[in-house]
Amino acid sequence: MGFNTKEQIFLKSSSCPNWISTTLKAMLQIARIIHINEVELYFGEGDTCSPVEFYSPRNELEALNSMLSLLDIQLSSDMCMQMNVLQELREAIIGMIHDFGGQNNVKTTILENQSCEKEECLSRWGESNGMRTRLQIAYVEGAGRGAIAREDLNVGDIALEIPVSIVISEELVRISDMFQILEKIDGISSETMLLLWSMKERHNCDSKFKIYFNTLPENFNTGLSFGVEATVALDGTLLLEEIIQAKEHLRTQYDELFPALCDNHPDTFPRELYTWKQFLWACELWYSNSMKVMFPDGKLKTCLIPIAGFLNHSLYPHILHFGKIDPATNSLKFCLSRPCSAGEQCFLSYGNFSSSHLITFYGFLPQGNNPYDVIPLDIEDVQDDCAEGGCTSNWNSHMVRATWLSNNRDIFYYGLPSPLLDCLRRAWSPMLKAKTLVILFFYYSDFLSFFLFSELICFS
Repeated sequence: MGFNTKEQIFLKSSSCPNWISTTLKAMLQIARIIHINEVELYFGEGDTCSPVEFYSPRNELEALNSMLSLLDIQLSSDMCMQMNVLQELREAIIGMIHDFGGQNNVKTTILENQSCEKEECLSRWGESNGMRTRLQIAYVEGAGRGAIAREDLNVGDIALEIPVSIVISEELVRISDMFQILEKIDGISSETMLLLWSMKERHNCDSKFKIYFNTLPENFNTGLSFGVEATVALDGTLLLEEIIQAKEHLRTQYDELFPALCDNHPDTFPRELYTWKQFLWACELWYSNSMKVMFPDGKLKTCLIPIAGFLNHSLYPHILHFGKIDPATNSLKFCLSRPCSAGEQCFLSYGNFSSSHLITFYGFLPQGNNPYDVIPLDIEDVQDDCAEGGCTSNWNSHMVRATWLSNNRDIFYYGLPSPLLDCLRRAWSPMLKAKTLVILFFYYSDFLSFFLFSELICFS
């Protein structure tokens, strides 16, 4: 089924049979296309063997919530003449979101023997500074600390609201004594300035954020701080290569700044606070806990958000959008995109990251099959003359699913994406119009996949 760029859907009387299902089906197909990203489009193109109808959990939630938002705008308009029809559609969409969430809920087991005294102290501090929350912090089995719903939360409810006054952003560096020193360094970013500021502020007993820093772990255990045992286990894998490259980049950055800053400005940059170990800790803090926030002036800034950092990542998040300051309240609001029951862990999405990225910079693997685990392929594509009907794909780069972390080890479960198959057919014979079969063997190890194109068989 195709759609025009200016597709219109006409609402019918609610007395028409199946009007809700047919209308929602058309709306959802359009919404999925609007919110699709490159990876989802590549693997969804012509994918008739997909085990699910939607492109990804993220795409499905985005699509359903955009439909809901559109209906809410129409319902709030005094010009709308079909309130009952729109309301029925809205209730049906809410039902679809409930069904989607119910199929993908994760069981929450709270560890009652773990003390949350520091976290509770931070929550009280936040509330005294204007924070509003319907979540509580607890230790969760298999996840460390997490944010648990105190009550049943529905779509659109605000689970957490953080005032700008307790957001850690670059403005704090600008009013500090180190800013006049750092701004003279060519090419230094605001993120690096914040990182250096946090290394010192962490030990400031008079800091406004002392309670927040007290809740941070001594060790983050991301891939950046993997020890010898983990390094040996990952020997020869792509993940280890990614970790090594990241650490080498950070070490180069550190060596460019230190010990020069300590030597030239010992009062501002005490040597004992700016060791490589302290620098790596701060890097892990900002990689694993920072969020991109859009401020009312239009600037996108990297920030630390106290309390919000306890929200864990999921492929099926409850919260999709949270990175924009509401100018009316001067606060950051975390609104639900799907329901969260009382006692259930409330998740958000850190982004469309591969599992290797999440291990390296966050220190965990997501539960479930990550749709963003892909392997880019370096293939010189054959460009056919589209006018002659030989070109069926416009893709210039190709990829396959990285299945080493998948629960399904069936070699043909995922198949090959249509753009890649089309590329291989044209590479074999640009004028070939018959079907071809590509046999692709996967050899699995923990984090490495070897590919062997054994034979390309043509059928006339």
